[in-house]
Amino acid sequence: MTDGPRQRGSAAPSTSEDAAADTGDAAGQSSVALKKEIGLVSACGIIVGNIIGSGIFVSPKGVLENASSVGLALIVWIITGVITAIGALCYAELGVTIPKSGGDYSYVKDIFGGLAGFLRLWIAVLVIYPTNQAVIALTFSNYVLQPLFPTCFPPENGLRLLAAICLLLLTWVNCASVRWATRVQDVFTAGKLLALILIIIMGIIQICKGEYYWLEPANAFEPFQDYDVGLIALAFLQGSFAYGGWNFLNYVTEELVDPYVNLPRAIFISIPLVTFVYVFANIAYVTAMSPQELLASNAVAVTFGENLLGVMSWIMPISVALSTFGGVNGSLFTSSRLFFAGAREGHLPSLLAMIHVKRCTPIPALLFTCISTLLMLCTSDMYTLINYVGFINYLFYGVTVAGQIVLRIKQPDMHRPIKISLVWPVIYLLFWAFLLIFSLYSEPVVCGIGLAIMLTGVPVYFLGVYWDNKPQCFNTFVGELNTVLLKVLQAMPQKNPFWFHK
Repeated sequence: MTDGPRQRGSAAPSTSEDAAADTGDAAGQSSVALKKEIGLVSACGIIVGNIIGSGIFVSPKGVLENASSVGLALIVWIITGVITAIGALCYAELGVTIPKSGGDYSYVKDIFGGLAGFLRLWIAVLVIYPTNQAVIALTFSNYVLQPLFPTCFPPENGLRLLAAICLLLLTWVNCASVRWATRVQDVFTAGKLLALILIIIMGIIQICKGEYYWLEPANAFEPFQDYDVGLIALAFLQGSFAYGGWNFLNYVTEELVDPYVNLPRAIFISIPLVTFVYVFANIAYVTAMSPQELLASNAVAVTFGENLLGVMSWIMPISVALSTFGGVNGSLFTSSRLFFAGAREGHLPSLLAMIHVKRCTPIPALLFTCISTLLMLCTSDMYTLINYVGFINYLFYGVTVAGQIVLRIKQPDMHRPIKISLVWPVIYLLFWAFLLIFSLYSEPVVCGIGLAIMLTGVPVYFLGVYWDNKPQCFNTFVGELNTVLLKVLQAMPQKNPFWFHK
């Protein structure tokens, strides 16, 4: 399952350690590799920390608004949690069958070929990760600065400056040590879970006081607008986006301690935990406010805190800030591994496949991720871009799971440490097709623009990746640039000195 012959002088690594690094004659070193430093607790922290961002604190109203009743909204949260668990189970099989960092990019590339993998990488590099990280960082800065501006919105330049500081600080942490980065993730994941547990406990107290009017079946399923299949599909789509990040652990498979054991274990622990927290947090919200109040709030957890916590209501905005800070860290950690994997396969500049000789961190990929996110902070169109490519992001989830079925057919005897029933990917694909069809029906222009953005990667692939005989002056320039960065960053490059290879 390759995408064509490689250029002279390049070779695909065959083991996880070789995959992480190649020989470094130029640096006088023997070899360098990404270390296996992510244990089970940190693996759970990556999944939970990336799924639970600001969404559950700020705007769960998207599901309620489209579900049209409290009862159906709770059912949507439960079903999307179950479907997410099924998708994660499919990814667990792929993750141990194709044990390479890079997640769905690596799986799509190996199963469907180089162009398909490159398009997945292209849309992630160009829009998805930089914009998502920029938005999360801006949410963090907004909740930090809001208490200083109680009667107005914080100044936009101040928001962007604090967001940039957050990104730079966390990039430095990730460059310094994998262990430091995972400890930051563990601490902030624990913090956001404690905040959500507080919300759930307050909800239980409310129920004990008899404040469960909107949870009684007769009231819970009383619609505040007519039920509509299209709107219900949008509710599921909103719920699916809230669970986004469930596949991030697959991006760092090579750094997992005992991945055959810890990858599925982390999934089995994390996804049910997140589903439980999401469902019961939403139950708690409706014990303190009516559906109309919830829909009118742009920061549901903050409104919840104001209604129930009194003088302690400041806990909620602090919790959102801590949650988003951890979210930025987790996104930087995983996205840099995706870009590293893409560079190692020749689909991004080979400079991004360098690893620091002592710290064993992919510093160039981390710096690239940080810089692209900082550039996104300079534009006002981030949210528009996210809307355009959200459809494409979800499209590739289905393509990846479909690849699992294709791989079973093409290579039935391939070693699979985890082998699940094909019933599960079929169930996932049916749900996925339901959402995509209604997305196309509801927002054809937005989906069309997203597809157009993705297809801009086709000429880039053929010019940068597929074209073998690049001018010698180009290869010489890139080789010299690699040598300079090798010394400046104290990192080891891939064997191939060229910018792109197949």
